[in-house]
Amino acid sequence: MNLVNNAAYVMRTTGGVLEVHLDEVDIPPASTAASPALPLGPSLRLTVRDTGAGMAPEVMARIFEPFFTTKGQGEGTGLGLAVACGIIASHGGTITVASTPGQGTTFVIYLPQVTEEPPVEGRMVELLSAGKERILFVDDEEALTNLAREMLGRLGYEVTVYTSGLDALAAFRAAPQDFDLVITDQTMPAMRGETIVCALRRIRPDIPVILCTGYSRLIDAEQAAALGIDALLINTVETETFTHTVQQVFARRKGAEG
Repeated sequence: MNLVNNAAYVMRTTGGVLEVHLDEVDIPPASTAASPALPLGPSLRLTVRDTGAGMAPEVMARIFEPFFTTKGQGEGTGLGLAVACGIIASHGGTITVASTPGQGTTFVIYLPQVTEEPPVEGRMVELLSAGKERILFVDDEEALTNLAREMLGRLGYEVTVYTSGLDALAAFRAAPQDFDLVITDQTMPAMRGETIVCALRRIRPDIPVILCTGYSRLIDAEQAAALGIDALLINTVETETFTHTVQQVFARRKGAEG
């Protein structure tokens, strides 16, 4: 999503072509010797290419740095590519970039190909039970708010979503007892997740909170615990992990009350 959004942004005024291509490659040991980050053997190669303005070498050298952005104020956080890089690395892959000013940019992602199903042992296989609690979900990305509403709604939760931290806080302030859990993103315009958490707790100290962040260096588990956050989710939109975390938070709170 970040790669495609960036490509669309650079072509927003001039137009152009966005190409997304997926193919299988077999990476030999000689290639990994030259580029150790490449996965060895059968791999998937995802190519995202645009015909936008391209990048100068000094810009291309910094694009994966957290908070580095060429966008105008309020248009980007500089975390998109850093997050993408972290996600890819966590799956044993790597990402490369090639760009020529005036001719466009090409990102290539290599991921090791899975040839066998992982063993069932150790995986969460229990059936996700239905919920009925009311959840306030906050994220400045509309696609993620829609995804959260769908995932949690399927389990029976009543989900209210906001793409603005200020609007979410106003809704909570108006009716703090209408929500049983708040899930908020960390990095958002105007108001960061941790600021929302502190404001929520001043209104209602007992409200459970899950904080989501795409870049773990911004906040770690220790800092989250110090803020009284019930759970910290890093780089995950996986249905099983996300919904299981929500259920765990509710179960722990009910256990503590019981």
